[in-house]
Amino acid sequence: MSGAYKNAISDPVFRVITQAASNLDLECYVIGGYVRDYLLDRKSAKDIDIVAVGSGIDLANEVSALLPGKPKVVIFKTYGTAMLKSAGIELEFVGARKESYSEDSRKPSVENGTLEDDQNRRDFTINALALSLQEESFGKLLDPFNGLNDLQKKIIRTPLDPDITYSDDPLRMLRAIRFATQLDFTIEADSLESITRNADRIKIISKERIIDEVNKILLSDKPSKGFALLRKTGLLNHIFPELLALQGIEEVEGQRHKDNFWHTLEVVDNIAEATDNLWLRWAALLHDIGKAPTKRFDKKLGWTFHGHEFVGSKMVYKLFKRMKMPLNEHMKFVQKMVLMSSRPIVLASEVTDSAIRRLVFDAGDYVDDLMTLCEADITTKNPKRFKKYHQNFQRVRDKILEVEERDHIRNFQPPVSGEEIMKTFDIQPSREIGIIKDAIKEAILEGEIPNEYEAAKQYMLKKGKEIGLKVKSEG
Repeated sequence: MSGAYKNAISDPVFRVITQAASNLDLECYVIGGYVRDYLLDRKSAKDIDIVAVGSGIDLANEVSALLPGKPKVVIFKTYGTAMLKSAGIELEFVGARKESYSEDSRKPSVENGTLEDDQNRRDFTINALALSLQEESFGKLLDPFNGLNDLQKKIIRTPLDPDITYSDDPLRMLRAIRFATQLDFTIEADSLESITRNADRIKIISKERIIDEVNKILLSDKPSKGFALLRKTGLLNHIFPELLALQGIEEVEGQRHKDNFWHTLEVVDNIAEATDNLWLRWAALLHDIGKAPTKRFDKKLGWTFHGHEFVGSKMVYKLFKRMKMPLNEHMKFVQKMVLMSSRPIVLASEVTDSAIRRLVFDAGDYVDDLMTLCEADITTKNPKRFKKYHQNFQRVRDKILEVEERDHIRNFQPPVSGEEIMKTFDIQPSREIGIIKDAIKEAILEGEIPNEYEAAKQYMLKKGKEIGLKVKSEG
């Protein structure tokens, strides 16, 4: 097999690494994701892991010395690793090592080891594949766990006993599910059972690490696969119990509601076909979380979820805070999408100008995202209904364009400022200014007056008179 995979390491930087290793009398190998993705014929990431049997930091410094421009080496002493960038490629160097773990931490105690030791500590067989960078065996594949066969059979399997692999570093359970989702692989049966057995070990993993993996699942082509596996293994209960609470169908007096958990996964898959926007995908995942706490049965109305959008938007904040996600504009965007997720559905049956103006006013720059979410929310299996709902939403989209072109409501600013109101009526800052501004806004949204300065000024004078204000005399 020697030389069989030279094409994988044809970039000139690999020959520089070979020379550097030879200068230091070290063995070194390309290992992990770069090798896996090459063998899968996937577009390889620009970050490449190099393992040295010896000091990875020394090797990085020697490589830097041989490269044009001598790129800066960033050293992470705690981890015994070093990183440098060259011609758009990020190289990370680490010394081969053995690891041992304690029960309450995923941070191992580390000692120097052989390549075999280093491959043993890898999470999955498909990530333990290595290519030699030694001159005499350049391009040789080292595959001690039959990872190549697992790649061909599309299987996620651990190199060692999965109970050891997952208990040592429980983040690997999420990584198994993430790789299965991204690559459309199957987690080997023993490994899947082990994840279920060890699910509560996820508690020792930081929220940031968990969310990093969840984001990668959400950004995959078919996120539902990952969330179904999270549910099956019991991990979802530890991470997002709010989602799990949506599962199940109740029946009272012959009336049933749909299973909102599986519906949510369909919506997420639908939106994944329409957008790569991570936060819009989060909105799809969380759009119905308010349904579990608001579910009621009414003898006349059947099952209801009154106010689930409002409750759900409040739950978004709590979930983001608990999972240490950003409490910034991304969170506010997801909240807004959840809060407004039913608005276009209500509009679709009767598309009035004033309702469209209010929708655009409230959604602002996110009105297109909101429409994309609502279209993804159509999960009916009835072809006629599916077509009808999409046609209705297209009518709403068309009307938004028409109204926006005419009325310019998006990111609305009142045509008359507060300063002009104060000057016109010779008043100081007061509640009357707010009353007049709100009245102008409502008149524009209702279509009583156009969104233009002159019309708004006349309306200001009329409204001021109604509430007892007098125009300042010019003399």
